[in-house]
Amino acid sequence: MARVFTSAVINAPAKDVWDRIRDFNGLPKWHPAIRDSRIEDALPSDKVGCIRNFNLQNGDNIREQLLGMSDYDMFVSYSILESPMALTDYIATIRLTPITDGDKCFAEWSAEFDCGLDVETDLVGHIGGAVFQGGFNSLKRHFGG
Repeated sequence: MARVFTSAVINAPAKDVWDRIRDFNGLPKWHPAIRDSRIEDALPSDKVGCIRNFNLQNGDNIREQLLGMSDYDMFVSYSILESPMALTDYIATIRLTPITDGDKCFAEWSAEFDCGLDVETDLVGHIGGAVFQGGFNSLKRHFGG
């Protein structure tokens, strides 16, 4: 099983960052790799079990299912249902923790998945760098950090 963990400090209160990323359908608003997104079957975007169907800037399509969300603990967990990446059993979590010294936010994004050993290094690097760190970098720019 492959594991990815990426973290960042964002120069904004955790609540403000959570307000930005909480919407499971809101990836195009904060992640530069996402072109558009919709929730299937017109379900609310915070309903556990809903499926987001989105397109990347390069045209690839991904479907993900919301597994859990907590406004109190500021986390969202999801799984990939369909993706062009050569992986299976992908489960990821984004979690925010307040940093009280300076009213900043510690953000962490982690995932576990199965894949072939021949692609594991590339997938871990791509997901950790382009996907997770790319999203965090965009949030940092948005919040002025």
